Order: sequence, then C-alpha cells, then structure tokens
Amino acid sequence: MRRPSTSPEPTASDPTRHGSDDIASGAGVSYWADIGGPVHYADFGGPPRAPLIVCVHGLAGSAANWSALAPLLTRQYRLLAPDLAGHGLTRSARRGTDVQSNRQLLHRFIEHVSAAPVILMGNSMGGMISVLEASAAADRVAGLILVDPALPFVPARPDLLVATMFVAGGLPGLGPALLRGVQLLSPEAIVTSTLSLCCHDPSRVPADAVARHIALARHRAHFPEAAHDMGIATRSVIATAGPGGHSYRASIATLRCPVLLLHGERDRLVPVSAARAAAQSHPSWSLIVLPEVGHVPQLEAPRACADAILGWLDGPGRAAAQKASPAPPAPSAPSLIRRLLPARRSRAGARRRRSSDRGLPGNSS
Repeated sequence: MRRPSTSPEPTASDPTRHGSDDIASGAGVSYWADIGGPVHYADFGGPPRAPLIVCVHGLAGSAANWSALAPLLTRQYRLLAPDLAGHGLTRSARRGTDVQSNRQLLHRFIEHVSAAPVILMGNSMGGMISVLEASAAADRVAGLILVDPALPFVPARPDLLVATMFVAGGLPGLGPALLRGVQLLSPEAIVTSTLSLCCHDPSRVPADAVARHIALARHRAHFPEAAHDMGIATRSVIATAGPGGHSYRASIATLRCPVLLLHGERDRLVPVSAARAAAQSHPSWSLIVLPEVGHVPQLEAPRACADAILGWLDGPGRAAAQKASPAPPAPSAPSLIRRLLPARRSRAGARRRRSSDRGLPGNSS
C-alpha cells in the first residue's frame, strides 16, 4: 500500500489544528491528504501487506463511526476511513457535499492511498457512495461490505419521526433551518439524539466511542457552513434513493464484485425490507440480518458485525480479499545480485567437479 501523504493540515486559525486529530479519528492515527483541499482520514492500522478496507461513513457521520469496529478487523486487514467533504473534520472548502461529489472525492482518495483495488465498507450514505464507486470504477473496487446502506426506497410502513425528518430535510428552506437549530444543542445532546435515532439500544455503544463523537461535535460547532453543507447532502441522498433515482438503481444492477449486505433488523432509517428486496434481486449477494440492532451495527454491535465480516471475507468474499491484496514488491538490484550469485557459484562448482572427474584414474577411455 502507498504510504499516505500527511499534508496539508488545516491552517493555524482552524480549531481542528491542535489536539483534535486523535479524537476525531477514534482508535486510529490522523492524516491529512490534499484532494482538491484538505481531507482528514484515520489510519486504523493492520498488517502492511494485508488487503485494504476503506471505510465510508454515512450522512452526518465521520471516521469516528468506525472506531469500535476497526480494532476487531486489523489483525488481518488494513483499514482507512476518510471524512467526506462537509463531514467530520473535512470542511467543504468550495467542494460539493452531494452524493456524486463525494463519490468523486472517494475515488481520488482510493487512488491516493492504494495502487491495488480496495474493499469498500460503507454505512448508510457511505454504502450508497460505495455502490456508485464500484459501478463507476469496477477495476478499483475488489468487493463491497454494505452496512445498512441507503438503498432505493421500497414500499414500507414508515417510522413517523424518520419520515418527518426526511421530508423536512428535503425542503431547501426548512432543512438547513432545522440543522442550524440542531447546532444550538450541546454536543452531548446532539450525540445522544443521533444515537437514539440510529441505534435500537444506544446503551450498547462503547463509552469511548460516544466520547469521541461528543468531542467531534464540539469541534464541528465552530464550522459555520456545517448546516448548509449537511442540507445539500441530505437532499442529495433523498433524491438518489427516491423514485427519481434511476441512475442509482442502474448502478446497483451493474455490480459484479462480491457483495456482503449486513443490516440491522431494527433499522428505523432504512427498513430491513429494503435490504431483503435488494438481496432477492441479486442472488449472488450475501445477506446477514443482525437481530435487535439498528442503523449503525458497527457502533451498536461491533463484535457481531466483525464476526459477520470476517466470516464473509474467509468464505464468499475470499475473492475480494485476494484481489485487494497488494502485489509483492519488486526485488531490488542488490537482492537480485544476492539471489543470482549462489546460482552462479553452484554452476561454477559443478563445472569444476566435472573437470576433476574427467582427470581421475579410470575415467579415461
């Protein structure tokens, strides 16, 4: 894997410059890449020559969303998690925050960190963006792990609160106003309300992961553009998954890589019926439904999530893991010389022995 660039960092006037990187990345190490502007990402580690999994968070999420799950996977795999534009510590900086703009940012990020194909693991909007990337750049994506992805809408009895939020968020005037209102809440209240919506049992989320999300919410309170950026992203997700999102449906139909569809049975935002419908339409996909789990299994049930992922990568998804393994490095000139010298010495020794044998008594004709 390519060693990621660590520049540029935010400017000295940016409140994220000092002391926030480790908090924002969770259990990983923070880096900044220059991809049309600063992009923050977390390197969760893993064996240097292991297959690379790039983790793509959902709407209003960040790299910290993977902090509970990542340590359970890094014995066998390398994990990187970018903050998409307008999310986490990656400010939009005149970049788009809609689905397609962040798909293009993800593509450039993959090119930045890896010469080999990668496995994309996406949650919610991140699953949608991962699907679009796998369709648009099939040679760069070895496999997909879709964790409660934002899927095309299917007929289902809607959750009243979720339906109200999506309708309001989809209105250009009302959506940003509501998001600005959310920003007036304390960081603790923002994280508590988000986990209550996304989890079936928020008490199962590890305390250290909750603390990281609160710290990140405190930093994002300094971003005046956050509500505007989030409004654009929200409307884009709704438009992409809704009845008019024909290109998204077409992209799903073109997927040829191995796919694991991992879905919480109690997901209020994307009903499990949508996952079952997608799996029924694509028999080659592997569907695993986690009982009593909501929209973010990687936070609410990280062990069950990890077991499902590792089992799939060792079984139906093995081809994806093999394809995402970096090619062995080409031997350097000194190592080639060291490798050739023993062979030359061996051949020279054989010639000397043959010459000696011809000179022994009894060997002449």
